[in-house]
Amino acid sequence: MGDANCQQGEGSLHQEIPVTRRTSWGRLPRFDSLHVEAGKLSATHEHHAGNPGSWQSTIQLAFQSIGVIYGDIGTSPLYVYSSTFQNGINHKEDVLGVLSLILYTFILIPMIKYVLIVLWANDNGDGGTFALYSKICKYAKVSLIPNHQPEDKKLSNYQLEAPSYGLRRSEKIKRILEFNNFAKILLFLWTILGTSMVIGDGVLTPSISVLSAVEGIKGLHGESHVYIAVVILIVLFCMQRFGTDKVGYTFAPAISLWFTFIAGIGLYNLFKYDITVLRAFNPKYIVDYFRRNGKEGWVSLGGVILSITGAEAMFADLGHFNIPAIQISFSAVVFPAISLAYIGQGAYLTKFPDQVDNTFYASTPTPLYWPMFVIAVVASVIASQAMISGTFAIISQSLSLGCFPRVKVVHTSAKHEGQVYIPEINYLLMVACVIVTLGFKNTTSIGNAYGIAVVAVMLITTSMVTLIMLMIWKTSIWLILLFFGVFFSIEAVYFSSVLFKFVHGGYLPFAFAIVLMTIMAIWHYTYVQRYMYELTHKVSSDYIKELANDESITRIPGIGLLYSELVQGIPPIFTHFIRNIPSVHSVVILVSIKPIPISKVLPEERFLFRQVEPKEYRVFRCVARYGYNDTIERKEFELQLVEKLKSFIRQEGCIPDIEENTDMMAETLEPQEIGAARVSSSSSIEIDSMSQKNKKENIEEEVEFVQKAMEKGVFYLMGETEVVAHQNSNLLRKFVINKAYHFLRKNFRQAEQTLAIPRDGLLRVGMTYEI
Repeated sequence: MGDANCQQGEGSLHQEIPVTRRTSWGRLPRFDSLHVEAGKLSATHEHHAGNPGSWQSTIQLAFQSIGVIYGDIGTSPLYVYSSTFQNGINHKEDVLGVLSLILYTFILIPMIKYVLIVLWANDNGDGGTFALYSKICKYAKVSLIPNHQPEDKKLSNYQLEAPSYGLRRSEKIKRILEFNNFAKILLFLWTILGTSMVIGDGVLTPSISVLSAVEGIKGLHGESHVYIAVVILIVLFCMQRFGTDKVGYTFAPAISLWFTFIAGIGLYNLFKYDITVLRAFNPKYIVDYFRRNGKEGWVSLGGVILSITGAEAMFADLGHFNIPAIQISFSAVVFPAISLAYIGQGAYLTKFPDQVDNTFYASTPTPLYWPMFVIAVVASVIASQAMISGTFAIISQSLSLGCFPRVKVVHTSAKHEGQVYIPEINYLLMVACVIVTLGFKNTTSIGNAYGIAVVAVMLITTSMVTLIMLMIWKTSIWLILLFFGVFFSIEAVYFSSVLFKFVHGGYLPFAFAIVLMTIMAIWHYTYVQRYMYELTHKVSSDYIKELANDESITRIPGIGLLYSELVQGIPPIFTHFIRNIPSVHSVVILVSIKPIPISKVLPEERFLFRQVEPKEYRVFRCVARYGYNDTIERKEFELQLVEKLKSFIRQEGCIPDIEENTDMMAETLEPQEIGAARVSSSSSIEIDSMSQKNKKENIEEEVEFVQKAMEKGVFYLMGETEVVAHQNSNLLRKFVINKAYHFLRKNFRQAEQTLAIPRDGLLRVGMTYEI
């Protein structure tokens, strides 16, 4: 009957509250976690793994992925042979050896490792270094921020499958990660190293792609091609602010045309010059190549690895597509087209080995030269666009996990997830690309730097996927050893080769990585320390009760939103605010925006509420949960927050205490006694019918009060916290917190700028945290 009463009082409530045994909210044991509220929300939404969709949809996604993912790896035939044979071709058989290396590298790493294995290590459909890290964070408490809550596992997109606790291996690794701070820090540093290298790719890819395309212009003298490349790069970055909303269907035809041309020209060269180069499928020529060239052959691997630049993009951009789409597009289009391009160039070089410095354009038939040049420039711009957009997406993910200073993130598409534009990062990338292009002037030197970034990311991916295999997938130890042994050893050999060119440009990605890792580490370290300070100095709930009895406190019309990262309790900035401004809004919501290690949180599961006693003071705690690909739009956030608050008030008030007694009796009585017990309880319900009616009226009055407060305005109370190191701290800690973090915080955006809070609705209160 309690259900029926609730349904009559509020028509929409029946949909929000499942018809299950209810528990009185008034008699709940109050823990700091919001576990019960989460259970009520998630009960109405089934967990879903996502459907792969129809084959028609998959084919469409496969076509779109050609334009988004493969621009980088597709343009590698422009410069691979010239980067590999930097000192020319000494022996005709060397062409077969290098071609064999390219083919088997292409088969082993992009095809077998990424397409068949790594794509399955996604985090609810998203790929990349941060996705791997977030997947591990869901299975083990390895986050450096101690804000883990059991209710997070009830989110629909969490998709947590319990690892095999029966296996000692999984449990042992889980314990090491959870109870060893060094292991947590090492995993975090390993993650941001991979992230930094990918961002470094965002600088090197536009430079090498555009420069390699422009180098083919006939009749240019001196460094003219360098300045043309710089102009194209500047135009490319200036166009970023318009967004890449139609990137899939716009770029896919151009890249498809590119693959068609390079495959056709490859076939033409194969039959015209030397069809016997197909012998390169025999790995014997790899062995002969190393025997013949020794150390020079090993050094040349730095050029061979450039043939698979962009393979990581298949995993990093997985969130826009699905696994079958990428597998189809790579296997049916990309792999055969690029293989034919390298085979055709190899056939040409067996006849004209002196043309290795400009293999691509030299092997292009004369009537197709200018059409190929135009298509090559377009393809290189598309390859650059993909990496630039990927860099923006990675920075956006880093922001949500507290690993990067605040910057402005502009979402350029309502259709495509992850299509973002970051003005500050865009112009920094543009300056870096121009400097790299003017400084190195040729693709060979940039290729030396490019190879290190590419292989480093692959090594990090291999190690993290191995950890997932050990702890989550419950894979056979022999298969794990096979995966790690084969791919890590191959990539380690390539890495040793590209490191040999460290002084010839290889230092550049390391310089980028060191700078980016330092920024991310300083920001995240201070972020964690500030969180720990708030956790240890959180305000007791008794303070609110004392506040309610303080007649000197003035109540102001409107809703006040006090922001804090703290999810377990009331932040210390609240008491500081009351001491300095002895007034508080008629409705106060202590909001914590909490990053969750998943891609997206469903809107209906985003908010968790808890009312702080005494209820008549109308102070609420709210945890707003966001995935690393979620966005925060201020107006939409305000509306959703208030609507969910009103739903929370209705839910909490519409659960009669009598039901708890009925359900408890149902659990303890024998089956034949349950009917009698319910008859007895029904009489109590009839007696309380008037009180229930009054209760519903009170609930609607509370909802109306919140609505009127909303109409008066929403005001933001931001804590202007100054973080300083404790006077007894060592010099390094003082430098990191007092100097480096302060510099970053001063020169990047403030919280109110990130949320686009209007000045007339903002009140900032200063406070110093000594940590």
